[in-house]
Amino acid sequence: QVQLVESGGGLVQPGGSLRLSCAASGSIFSINYMGWYRQAPGKGRELVARITSGGSTNYADSVKGRFTISRDNAKNTVYLHMNRLKPEDTAVYYCNALLRTDPNRPNEYIYWGQGTQVTVSS
Repeated sequence: QVQLVESGGGLVQPGGSLRLSCAASGSIFSINYMGWYRQAPGKGRELVARITSGGSTNYADSVKGRFTISRDNAKNTVYLHMNRLKPEDTAVYYCNALLRTDPNRPNEYIYWGQGTQVTVSS
C-alpha cells in the first residue's frame, strides 16, 4: 500500500504565502515524478507544478514566478511554496506521484493524495 498525505493548506489573504507538503509512504521502490494539481469549484483538475526525480520542473503558466516546487528524495516528500497568492488560486490542491512498488517489475502507477483546501480571501 502507498499513501500520499498532504498538509499545509488553509486560509490566507491575497498577496500572502503558504507552503504545502506531501509525504509518500508505504511500499515504494522508486518515485519518478511528484506533482501538484488543483481543482477549483465547478472546474476541472489542472496541473500546477511537477518535479522529476532529477529535479526538472514544469509549471502552469498561471503560477510561474509565484510558486516553487521542490522535493526531498530521501524523505519521499514534495513541497509547493506559494507566494503572492491570488483569489483565483483558491482550490483543493492534490498531490500525486508516479512510482514503482515492485523492484522486479518496471510497472509504474499514479497515486493521489486526499487533497488540502487553499482559500485566498480577505
